[in-house]
Amino acid sequence: MAMASSGNTQFASSGSTTNRGALTVVTTLFFMWGFCTVLNDALIPHLMSIFALTYLKASLIQLAFFGSYFLFAQPASKLIETVGYQRTMVVGLITMAVGALLFLPAAQTAQYPLFLAAQVVLAAGVTVLQVAANPYVTILGPPETAASRLNLTQAFNTLGDTVAPYFGSILILGATTAATAPLDPAGAMAFRIHQAASVKMPYILIAGILILLALAIALYKFPRIEVTQDFRPGANDLEKESIWKHRHVWLGALAIFIYVGAEVSIGSFLAKYIADPAIGNMTLQSATQLVTLYWAGMMVGRFVGAAVMQRVAPNKLLVLVGGGAALMVLGSLLTTGTVAMVTILAVGLFNSIMFPTIFTLGVAELGPLTGRGSGLLVQAIVGGAGVPVLMGAMADRVGIHRALILPFICYLFIIYYGLAGYRIQPGESQSHLEAVKS
Repeated sequence: MAMASSGNTQFASSGSTTNRGALTVVTTLFFMWGFCTVLNDALIPHLMSIFALTYLKASLIQLAFFGSYFLFAQPASKLIETVGYQRTMVVGLITMAVGALLFLPAAQTAQYPLFLAAQVVLAAGVTVLQVAANPYVTILGPPETAASRLNLTQAFNTLGDTVAPYFGSILILGATTAATAPLDPAGAMAFRIHQAASVKMPYILIAGILILLALAIALYKFPRIEVTQDFRPGANDLEKESIWKHRHVWLGALAIFIYVGAEVSIGSFLAKYIADPAIGNMTLQSATQLVTLYWAGMMVGRFVGAAVMQRVAPNKLLVLVGGGAALMVLGSLLTTGTVAMVTILAVGLFNSIMFPTIFTLGVAELGPLTGRGSGLLVQAIVGGAGVPVLMGAMADRVGIHRALILPFICYLFIIYYGLAGYRIQPGESQSHLEAVKS
């Protein structure tokens, strides 16, 4: 998942041509944070088995991860202003590496709170990296091709999303045993430590790659980009205007919150759902490998969506994909077996272009307030922390199958936003024009 820039800063364009070398180096970062984020889809069922977690307790993993977006996004923006893009990206990579290495003591002691702490540190690094890398891609070439550059890098982000569950199923779930834990406390602890050991090697490899990337970023000669404060005419007057007065913005933030929450909720519990005897009736390892199809659908959908968006209005396309996702979730909710499995996997295809479409509609015609509006939409990604907790609590009470009613309701709100919530109220755009002229 990519994140847009926030804050009231301007970024100077690097020229009339794209710096392809710098773009190639930065694109590797998109792949890595996508991989680390979705690797949780393999980690969650593994930790559920080790610690006999309820769905609610397992959802704390995503709460720890996505809660970091809300906590560290603004500090990361300040860091860019202080040390610049290149050094901020290095800080993000090193922080991610530290978080990955913290999985070693967590696995060695088999303590669930330590796994959560490692997730917070890892996600803090991901957040810093995203806040720096996304806007940096937009200024590595002409402004008119910024969207295509971001779309390309986000495709590689989704590639990381796609391969992570498969590798996680092999490196994490494939290295565990099918035995049950002994009943005595000492034997049970030894069993948990043995099972948790499968986490060590993948995260050691991840930490090593992240450190190498940090060195590459630190040594690469990126083009010099100036970060300037917003000294445009009327900028001080804008401080008096509240972003909350603009209905399409805060409804857009709510739509981002709900969409990310639905996407992460489904992905988090998808392996357990597919493995259920009433759905796919398979091992967790096999089920986790099928989760790859969920994210692959998102990758394909982004390429297709990029072409479709040139001919279809964004709000209409949002209604279309929101309706498709809602129908797929409902189809899975009302069926069992192969049909339930195929329909829930197909949701990924419809999820693909929701985030950029909602984001575009949410900041439409904000003028000088665009930075402030985008900051609000970025922080709404914290929905990936909140909604999975609620779905986990529901799954513990009514079962994971019936708990799909929650993402179904979420997609209904996405449809509403595409039908009416995105509309800009009369006079709103004019207020921004007046602010610029003052």
